[in-house]
Parts: sequence; structure tokens; C-alpha cells
Amino acid sequence: MGSGGAGRKGIALTDRQRIAWLRLIRSDNVGPATFRDLINHFGTAEAALDALPELSRRGGSARSIRIATIAEAEREIEIARRFGARFIGIGEPDYPPALRQIDGAPPLLAAKGDLSVATLPAVGIVGSRNASISGAKFAAMMAREIGNAGYGIVSGLARGIDAAAHRASLETGTIAAMAGGLDQPYPPENIDLLRAICDGRGLSVSEMPFGWEPRARDFPRRNRLIAGISLGVVVIEAAARSGSLITARLAGEFGRLVFAVPGSPLDPRCEGTNGLLKDGATVTTRALDVLQALAPISQMDLFSQPEADEPDDEGTERMMAPPPNDDERLTIVQALGPTPVEIDDIIRHTGFAASTVYLVLLELDLAGRLDRHAGGFVSLAV
Repeated sequence: MGSGGAGRKGIALTDRQRIAWLRLIRSDNVGPATFRDLINHFGTAEAALDALPELSRRGGSARSIRIATIAEAEREIEIARRFGARFIGIGEPDYPPALRQIDGAPPLLAAKGDLSVATLPAVGIVGSRNASISGAKFAAMMAREIGNAGYGIVSGLARGIDAAAHRASLETGTIAAMAGGLDQPYPPENIDLLRAICDGRGLSVSEMPFGWEPRARDFPRRNRLIAGISLGVVVIEAAARSGSLITARLAGEFGRLVFAVPGSPLDPRCEGTNGLLKDGATVTTRALDVLQALAPISQMDLFSQPEADEPDDEGTERMMAPPPNDDERLTIVQALGPTPVEIDDIIRHTGFAASTVYLVLLELDLAGRLDRHAGGFVSLAV
């Protein structure tokens, strides 16, 4: 089986870059997509940090933007070191290769455990927290056989299907994606399992700060990590409103394969998985179904990435662009509304250069006046 681009490629961040990256992503109104646009426009995180106050002011912010300090970033890095973890940048060799390619990939991941697992081609296995005995057994069988074929197994450390998949792949390689900080595992009854993962051939990852207690809205972000790290996602026993269906939807949006295990129509735990099958997910009754479908993908080098802190060609153009004037800014704001629109549509509608539109969107974003949506859509914050 090939590596799926899982070779150790990339350029390591310097200590100074890592601190600047952490400061930038921990500053107010800077999410992964905004981080990427700032790097593309200004070239480095340090230059972007210097520009944040003026960008926020031009975007109409009524107050000064909070920028994470060097001391705060150094403190978080020290906390991670004491915890046995480290921060991995998106362009570095140990960053999960498939995750680099999704919209809004985390610029930095906190990771603890065996970093070699991060670069394995991976399969997500998710499902019901209230799993049946047969569902948990099937999840374990799938995880064991897929892991023995050379794939890492990714899940969310939840009860039921997630826990069964992690336990069955402790020896072959497993990744636990966390909704809170690495030091805030959930649920508490899986703390021993998490310890076994990090002490063995496994890895825990999170984009959230240390000390961050997971809230309900953090779990879809965790599901995004599972879908992004994986080449395909297997769903076993998911109810109609299961969070596993969010993972499956995100996997489809990211161009990943979605596999669903059929279940009894009399079991409400299978309503979501049976619905996925109706919507075109691959029927899965054995590990070989997954391995055969992923074989062509895992042979390809799909996941190359740019060097850290290096803007793309469009970013270079944006760095040279002058700041937009008030009339251009007003026209772009008036073109926006509460309904999400594609950025390319804004460019066509206004007739302005892409660099002008992107810079105004950055200003609005940093001022808290812009909402970003899946697929690169944006809207005015309401």
C-alpha cells in the first residue's frame, strides 16, 4: 500500500515563527481561514500581527482588537511541553497530510503521543455513543483489520463506537481528535483510554488552547478534524440527529469517501446510517470494502503542501496591492448581506481586483463584522 502522500514533507517552523503563529491564531477574530488570508497577504505572521490594529480599525471595529502577546504564546508552548505535547504547523512534516487540504485547516495543532501516526493514511470510524454490543464488536473488527493494512484509525474518543475503534487500533496507530484542550479530555470515563493512546502507538490532537473545556459547539469542530485527517470515514450505528452525521457530511464536503454500515430499520441507532446509504454512501459490511475503495487514493501523492510562512502567488499579488479606499470599501460592504455568497461573486459584482476584495473582507472579519461559511462563502454578521 502506498503512503497517500504521507511521507514526511514540509519545512519546520523556527521557534520565532511558532510563537508568531500561535499569537496570530489566538488573537481576536482570527480563525483558520482568516489566518491563511493574513499570511497570504502579508507574507509572515509577524507582519500580519503588526497590521491587525489598523485592519480592524478600517473594518469598523468600535474597540481595539486583542492581540495575543509573546508572553502568552510562550506560556502556552511551555504548558504544552510540560504536558508532553507540542504544536505542529500546517507546513511541517508531522502535520496530517490530508488535513492540510481542507478549507479552514487549523494552522497549528497541539499533539501528544507518537507523531509518526499523524502521517499515516487514515480512516475515520465514528458512530453511536450508545452502541449495541454487535456495533461495538463490528467497529473493533473494522479498526483492527484496517489498521493492520497500514492505515491510522481516527475517532473522537467518545463512548461506544469511537472507544471501540480506538482500543482495537492501539497497536497499529490511532488518533483521538479532541473537542477541548489536550488537557481537558471528554468524557471523563475515557481518560484511561486516552492515556493508553498517548503512551502507545497513538496520538491526541486539538486546535483548542490548553485549559479549554469542550462545549457543545466545539464538537462539530472536532468532527471536522476527524473528517479532514481521514481519506474516508466509516459510520456505524448513527441515529437521525447523531454528531456522526456531521462528520459524514463534512467528509463529503472535503471530497472524502463515506462508508455506512447498514442496520436494522427497527433500531433508531441505525436510522442515520441507513439514511446515508440512501444518499449514496458506500455500503460497508467488511473491512475489505473500505480497503478496496481507498486503494487507488492511498497510492497517490495527493497531499503536497507549500512551505511554512510562504504566501501563494495570489498572496504575493495581495501584498503589493494598495489599501482599498473608502468608496471601494463601501461598495463591497453594500454587496454583502446576511445571505452567504461566494467571494468570486463579490469580485464579479463589484468589478474590483481580487486583492481589494480580499483585503476588505479581512478588515471586516477582524472587526467582527463578517461570518465565514463552508465552501468559501461569506456574509455580514448579524
